[in-house]
Amino acid sequence: MADSPVRPTSNLPVSVGALCDDLPITLLSGDASITVSGVSLATDTLCSGDVFIALPGANRHGAEFASDAIAAGAVAILTDQQGVDLITHPSVPILVTPHPRSLAGRVAAQVYSTDFPRPRVCAVTGTNGKTSVSFYLEAIFRQVGHLTALSNSAERQIAGSRYYTKLTTPEAPELQAMVAVAAEKGVKFFSLEASAQAIERHRLDGVRVSVAGFTNLSHDHFEDYGDMERYLTEKLPLFRPERSERAVVSLESPFGLTVVERSGVPTLTVGDSSSGAEWTWQSEGGDGVTERFSLTGPAGTLHTSIKALGRHMTSNAALAIVMALEAGVSLSELAAIDIDHGGIDVVVPGRIERVSGDSPVAVFVDAGRSADAYQHTFDNLRERFSGKLIVVCGTSGNRDRSKRADMGAIAARSADLVIVTDDDPRLEDPAQIRADLLAGARGVDGALVEEIANPVEAITTAVSRVGAGDVVVWMGPGSQHYRDVGGVRESFSARDEARKALREAGWSA
Repeated sequence: MADSPVRPTSNLPVSVGALCDDLPITLLSGDASITVSGVSLATDTLCSGDVFIALPGANRHGAEFASDAIAAGAVAILTDQQGVDLITHPSVPILVTPHPRSLAGRVAAQVYSTDFPRPRVCAVTGTNGKTSVSFYLEAIFRQVGHLTALSNSAERQIAGSRYYTKLTTPEAPELQAMVAVAAEKGVKFFSLEASAQAIERHRLDGVRVSVAGFTNLSHDHFEDYGDMERYLTEKLPLFRPERSERAVVSLESPFGLTVVERSGVPTLTVGDSSSGAEWTWQSEGGDGVTERFSLTGPAGTLHTSIKALGRHMTSNAALAIVMALEAGVSLSELAAIDIDHGGIDVVVPGRIERVSGDSPVAVFVDAGRSADAYQHTFDNLRERFSGKLIVVCGTSGNRDRSKRADMGAIAARSADLVIVTDDDPRLEDPAQIRADLLAGARGVDGALVEEIANPVEAITTAVSRVGAGDVVVWMGPGSQHYRDVGGVRESFSARDEARKALREAGWSA
């Protein structure tokens, strides 16, 4: 996996004067003929020849690091008036604009311009399912024979080369660089997960989206948005003509119809057979490892499968297929993913991911950290397994507390035993996070609930309490490879710890 910043090599340097001519930017001081070849918002991703965009932050202003940026090779600094006041004795051109974040994407698009055809970007937003849809999209495009790029909360890759992932959606300069590199490598389709925060904070600015997708909306991120209406409103700009060309909307949640009503671009709908959508999917059964389904719409019918469990994963795959069709893939090309060819060939990491192999005890890890995600996962497991269900759960710190009691209650109503543990506390007191979940779980009459703070001890205890035919699901960490404790990322893998617990209990080699 590449750790260095993703940068194109065919773009031509752009003068700071040209940036000022084309964008609402003023050259405050310095030589207008100085050229820039890259864009960075942080000194740790900065390359020689970059313009450093110094933004105001929650605690400090980026302009405080101007000297570090210049020492690292920045040849110009773009900031706001507050930032200008923090920079003393500048040795490089200083550019000023009232809101530099809102121009970061447009600056990067200009700096990273190349003559190669840009890939068709398919961007998906919603509460749950964004990562899964983006993985399914990439797999579909790859299986029908195209070079692909992918950016989501779990992985970033361009033509098969993987890159480090930090944010769900990269900051605008990094995303523009990825699109430019994808163009250089001949990528035709770029699958992108677009969070509400990314749309609101201008990370998609400068990116022309061929097809926008919407999964669903449920209670989440109220720490940022306060209520469902504002949360939805922050996602809607993706469905406007200045951002996207067309859209596909899942009717999985009632908010799908609202998105259709407010969409400003040609929009298709997809849903189950009772939804009234233009494209409808129908389950055709599963074997505990794969799900088979048909998808029928104006272009015909496809019979395919996914390596996953549950209706919500089928819904995600159906959305991805219709988005691929809208992006230019024909139904005949989709023969590459039909039942006879093995279906969509990807295991979405950490989404009801079975980590126990052929063990008689089924152990899953899941990235769900919302009440809606909990309900989907538990319903799917109860539908497919008749044995005892043990839920191990924690959730992220510094996030909306109001959803936690509901999560705990859903777990308690669904499981034979709930073990509340620590997950990703960040800067919040982990005991408070556990208390919020426990309040909901212990409010369910007859529920068996335990509190085990150490997540390794929690999964070990869960596996020790089951027998053949039983199920353990660890909610929260999914495929994440770290825990954020007190603002420090510690190496941690729920997959590895679950497998270790199985071995120690004698359920696998």
